[in-house]
Amino acid sequence: MLPLRAVAVGMAEQLAVLAVLRVGPWAWLLTLVCAGVVCGVLAVGLHRAGARTLGPANHVTLARAALTGGVIALVADTMRAPATVPVLVTAASVALAMDGVDGRVARRTGTATRLGARFDMEIDAFLILVLSIHVAMTLGPWVLAIGAWRYAFVLAGVVLPWLRPPPPPSLASKTVASVQGVVLVVAAAGLLPRAVTTAVVAVALALLTWSFVRDIGWLYRHRPAR
Repeated sequence: MLPLRAVAVGMAEQLAVLAVLRVGPWAWLLTLVCAGVVCGVLAVGLHRAGARTLGPANHVTLARAALTGGVIALVADTMRAPATVPVLVTAASVALAMDGVDGRVARRTGTATRLGARFDMEIDAFLILVLSIHVAMTLGPWVLAIGAWRYAFVLAGVVLPWLRPPPPPSLASKTVASVQGVVLVVAAAGLLPRAVTTAVVAVALALLTWSFVRDIGWLYRHRPAR
């Protein structure tokens, strides 16, 4: 059964990533719980979509999910072992570099699906949330807004149905979203002076806020009439 195979593949990849990392037991537990939730949600989506195969693009996204799980483990372990930060930055950089690969694979193989696109987007959002948690440990809790924006938007859609349709594709929005991961990785790496890092992250948050506010404005103007 495909959903069960997807869960097995996802969990196996996550275990393989964790086996490479030298993290504590609590980091293992947290990561496996998160991986279980991700794989479970994917399995439900595959079942509802009536998918017969996982598809090459979803395999790539599952690999990115496993790397994101590795970042979760390293963030959880950072306070115990600060030396893991270079490994964290490397894992996050690889996961970000793979962003878009799954989309290209889906288009070239003719296997693009709405489920695959949503899965890709949610893994991106989850990675940004995890990185924002890590950077917030240094710069302050305000950084969490970068990771929280996506989830606040989704929760608002539960109350306001007109927020649920996807806004029109925008190069500006895609660029702003991509910038968030790069900025957070640079901040996590500690490559810049603290004041410069704070300013760069603040600008990234301002751009992200502008992007969401613009999308919300468009959705409000085009909301269905009662």
